[in-house]
This record gives sequence, C-alpha cells and structure tokens, in this order.
Amino acid sequence: MGAGHDHAHGTATGRHRRRLVVVLAITLSVVGVQVIGGLVSGSLALLADAGHMLTDATGVAIALTAAALAGRPATKARTYGLQRAEILAALANALLLGGLAVWVITEAVQRWADPPEVATGVMLAAAAAGAVANLVSLLILRGGQSVSLNLRGAYLEVLGDLIGSVAVIVAGVVIVTTGYTRADVIASILIGVFILPRAWSLLREVVDVLLEATPKGIDLDDVRSHIKGVDGVVDVHDLHAWTITSGVPALSAHVVVDQDCLDQGRSGQVLDALAECLGGHFDTEHCTFQLEPASHAQHEPARHD
Repeated sequence: MGAGHDHAHGTATGRHRRRLVVVLAITLSVVGVQVIGGLVSGSLALLADAGHMLTDATGVAIALTAAALAGRPATKARTYGLQRAEILAALANALLLGGLAVWVITEAVQRWADPPEVATGVMLAAAAAGAVANLVSLLILRGGQSVSLNLRGAYLEVLGDLIGSVAVIVAGVVIVTTGYTRADVIASILIGVFILPRAWSLLREVVDVLLEATPKGIDLDDVRSHIKGVDGVVDVHDLHAWTITSGVPALSAHVVVDQDCLDQGRSGQVLDALAECLGGHFDTEHCTFQLEPASHAQHEPARHD
C-alpha cells in the first residue's frame, strides 16, 4: 500500500530554467571579453577568471540539458524518468571546477619565478566588466539556489567569479601603483584556492544524493515518532529516506497497525493520515507505506529499524 504523487510537477532546476538561460547568455558574453583581455594584457589572473566563467557556462548548459531530460515522463524501464540527470550534471560541474582550480594553481606556480609584464589598462577594464556581469547573474540566481543543486552550483560559481574579478581588479591596481607584477600571479593562486573548497562542497552534496543518504533537514527519529503518533499505528520499521533529485525527497516504511484497524477497514484512513503528517511536517510528499499486522513480523527475518 502506498501514498504519494506523480512526477509531473517537474524538478527544482526545471522550475528556474529561465534564470539559467539569462545567466548563460551573460556569462558567455563576459568570457569572450575576458579571454581577449587576458591574451592582450598577458594577465594569468584574468585568464583564470575567464576560464572559471567558461566552466560556469558549461555547467549551466549541462544543467539546462539535464533539466530538459529530467522533465521527460517516467517509463516502465525508468520509473523515475530521468530526474537523476540533474544530479549527474551537478557531478560534472563539480569535477570541472576542481580541474580548473588545479590548472590555475599549477600555472601560477610556474610563473612565479618569471612573471610576465601585464597591460593593466586592458586587465582592469575586462575585470570590471566581469565583476558587473557576475553581480547581475548572482542576483538572478539567488532566488532558486536554495532548492536545486544545479542552481546552487551555478550560484556558487558565479559568487567565485565575482570574488575572482575583484581579486583581478586589486592585482591590477597593485601593479599600476607599485609595479609588483607578481600580484597577478598571487591573484591567480587565490582564485584557484577559492575554487577548490566550493568544488569539494558541491561534490559531497552530489555524492550524498547518489549514495541515497538521508536528506538534510529530515531526522528519522523524529519521523518515526510522528508515524507512531498516528491513530492505529503500533510500530514502524524498515524506514528509509533519500533524495531522488534536488527538491524531490522520498520516504518508505513498513508500518505495523493494530488488528482492529485492519478488521474495521480503516487502512485507507491510516494511509491518508500518514501522508498528511509527513507532507506537513517534513515536506516529503513522495511516500510509500506498507501496512501490516503485528503477526506479519515472522515473515520478515531481515527487517531492521
């Protein structure tokens, strides 16, 4: 027996697709400006920022593609459709971020001994354009980053870009005022170091989803307590909670009900009460419950709490 809903409501990323499209257009425009500016000026920090933004654009494009795939209906072969495509997209995004950070830091270390001359005028102009564009993109993504891993990944990347653009601007000002060209190398290292922990954080969240860890904000002991509080429920076991994709938590449980409840045909009422309880207290609408009498325990030797 079960209670839940269909998958037609769409995924969190799909509901914010327009935000991603706008951010993608802005990001690609600035990448072109910064790549040209980096090559003309000789600034590694500016190229690092451009590379990071290109990674952002790639990640957003992947997220948009994944959102379209995730919105496709379920089939007999894939009963959840392709909703997990969003999580795989977030995984690719995290790996791209990490790879970029390693490249930037390695290149910066190699330049330390002999830093090249930098055309600071071009460097500062391109970095300023990037900072303005990143700020606009950050405001666009802010409304959806709390409900989708892909939007959160894009939001964190744009935040990193904004900080990176500021670092490039500071490095340019230092070079102009002091002639210390290693400021560009230092800024590059800082950008790389800033990217790494964000990539690791996103990767950990993705791995939690793929390993079907209990969703954040759901305490299974609390869930168990609420289930036992439903009229007619005696006990609960084999309780599981996981995330299908961003914004779509799921839960299943074997619920032991008293014999009188079954004899009186009130199992439907119990199911309705369970679904209402978990949907209201834990925002978990996709729930599956197996109702069983206490005597059924002997048929479940592998049961667990």
